[in-house]
Amino acid sequence: MSALTASVKDELAAVDASMASAAVAEIATLFRFAGGIHINSGRVALQAELGHAGAARRLRELVSRAFRVEPELHTVASGSRGAHHYVVRIGREGERVSRRIGLIDTYGRPVRGLPPSIVGGSKADAAAAWRGAFLARGALLEPGRNAALEVICPGLESAYALGGLARRLAIPYRARESRGAHRVDIREGDAIAAMLTRMGANDAVIRWEELRTEREVTGTANRLANFDDANMRRSADAAVVAVIRVKRAFEILGDDVPDNLREAGEFRIQYPDDSLNLLGERMSPVATKDAVAGRLRRLNTMADKRASELGIPTTVDTVNEHRRRRSTPGEK
Repeated sequence: MSALTASVKDELAAVDASMASAAVAEIATLFRFAGGIHINSGRVALQAELGHAGAARRLRELVSRAFRVEPELHTVASGSRGAHHYVVRIGREGERVSRRIGLIDTYGRPVRGLPPSIVGGSKADAAAAWRGAFLARGALLEPGRNAALEVICPGLESAYALGGLARRLAIPYRARESRGAHRVDIREGDAIAAMLTRMGANDAVIRWEELRTEREVTGTANRLANFDDANMRRSADAAVVAVIRVKRAFEILGDDVPDNLREAGEFRIQYPDDSLNLLGERMSPVATKDAVAGRLRRLNTMADKRASELGIPTTVDTVNEHRRRRSTPGEK
């Protein structure tokens, strides 16, 4: 598991799951994509094998809160490098929970793909299902030629179902079979950022955009090595993006912005061409470059979380709309 994927899963494992239907959608998808139903001598058990400790603990906690069942949680060594995977199992209450989350239908038959309650559920349910699928079998590849947010699916039906949920969230995807497995992946940079936001990985969106900008800057510098103004154009674009995000954050949060974050945001808007060091020197008391960057990051994260809760465009959505309009001929 790459460091970038692990950091996304760390963040997703801590997302608040306050809506009951969304919690059920996440539970069902975690079990479907990480294991599933096991029937032995007529007895039904649910089991999920996960490679991320936080995901395993989250699944156990979600089941406990939703159904008052305490699943077993086992750590199993795998391979010779000290790696582990984690098994979450529901034995005695397996059939009851399977029916409640929709993995067994009214006739007692296992459901293929994802339950109808998720496929036809709300956008919040769709986002929760994607969160569960990513925690189970997801990966985020760094920006570049092969950049992708990818989920390995247990079968064709599950791949189609997960793709349909992405379509409901207005996020372009691709369902395919590769290397002997069914996969759903999202490859466009803006679409990856949108899905991370939908799943609740707001810090990961910021990190993804930073890596994406760094890669774009590197690529541009390589292609335009003979043009001295290449980095200047990229820096100017980054400054525009930073100002757009801060302005949108202020719109979303209104008066609920802590004073230290408001000061950093206002200076960013007032002095868009300043480096973070210069912005820090303007503040009272003076702040370091890392402190300024952290305040701006927290401001955007707070705003994106609030926007996700309210179902309104995030700061990232506003930047993407700005880029779309700028790249559309004849549109102002």
